[in-house]
Amino acid sequence: MEQPKKVVLAYSGGLDTSVILRWLVDRYGCEVIAFCADLGQGEELAPVREKATRTGASKVYVEDLRQEFVRDFVFPMLRANAVYEGGYLLGTSIARPLIAKRQIEIAVAEGADAVAHGATGKGNDQVRFELTYYALRPEIRVIAPWRIWDLNSRSKLIEFAQRHGIPVPVTVEKPYSMDRNLFHVSYEGGILEDPWREPYDDMFLLTVSPERAPDRPEYVEIDYEEGNPVGVNGERLAPAELLARLNEIAGRHGVGRVDIVENRYVGMKSRGVYETPGGTLLHLAHRAVESITLDREVMHLRDSLVPRYAEMVYYGYWFSPERQMLQAMIDEAQKSVTGTARLKLYKGSAWVVGRKAPRSLYRPDIATFEADSVYRQADAEGFIRLNALRLKIAGQVRPKSD
Repeated sequence: MEQPKKVVLAYSGGLDTSVILRWLVDRYGCEVIAFCADLGQGEELAPVREKATRTGASKVYVEDLRQEFVRDFVFPMLRANAVYEGGYLLGTSIARPLIAKRQIEIAVAEGADAVAHGATGKGNDQVRFELTYYALRPEIRVIAPWRIWDLNSRSKLIEFAQRHGIPVPVTVEKPYSMDRNLFHVSYEGGILEDPWREPYDDMFLLTVSPERAPDRPEYVEIDYEEGNPVGVNGERLAPAELLARLNEIAGRHGVGRVDIVENRYVGMKSRGVYETPGGTLLHLAHRAVESITLDREVMHLRDSLVPRYAEMVYYGYWFSPERQMLQAMIDEAQKSVTGTARLKLYKGSAWVVGRKAPRSLYRPDIATFEADSVYRQADAEGFIRLNALRLKIAGQVRPKSD
């Protein structure tokens, strides 16, 4: 295979991708363009440009993608109520297709013949990145250094970095790995590889511990239009600002922590600890508005497909035809999901205490336990008899026990 001439690298400025940048230059003698996406990491990204240039990058892109991330990736996923294996709101999973999409766009604009990433050969991210690459640019060459180099330990990475003058933090390394964006923070590896061991409380970045949360509950109202959140406590906000506001509110009450053992796409189980404060509120509020605006059969059909949708996101099939088809169906159902949910937050918990909608399907005059003139209770007898018919026939032919 010919040596790549120009490579676009998904670059964070950390040890791994800094080493990869220099390694690509040394290994292939190619031009390397570094791309860093601002998805709300909460870090100062200004030094990234200088560090990448000093490490060997011919050009550096540092782009603020927060609005696109929330509007075009997080919100569609929330419209689907996607949760992987009952607990994971897919915060890392949903960031990868956007990074990879923009990486491909830069590769096309720059005339690059290859892209590279820093994901290891044991995780899900390598799949998520590369499925997106191939979906959007089938002929692109993909370089995954972790699958081909001999720098297979942290000590070797540090030695390589020091040999090439790449700055290495001198602070004591945290005994776990972390990934952060505007939607969530994930923690895994290190001490968390023991599924019996409780995480350190000072590990968490977005949420206080429930024990240290305020002693008084707080109420928050979230407004929706056609399935998308548009306002908090009556104030209309852009997508990224809305999510940031809810992160702050939920975080101070300790809402949004999850500790699970999940099934990776590559076949192994992995323990992950997540903080998704604002996303947790949005998931609850969206369900609440749907409860009074969605038809029963539409809701049940959609809910039957949610686990499959969540798998598509987790596995990396965001740009697959099946996800796009399912999204179109979901979005059609969301046209009626306009209203407001009121949540109560207290000591790590959040629950729905109110919901309203201009076109609510909830009818107090029908649902009431008081006297009404709309619903004929006597009609229920025939309904039950017809639905019980097959059960009665099955019971009649069932062998009698001795």
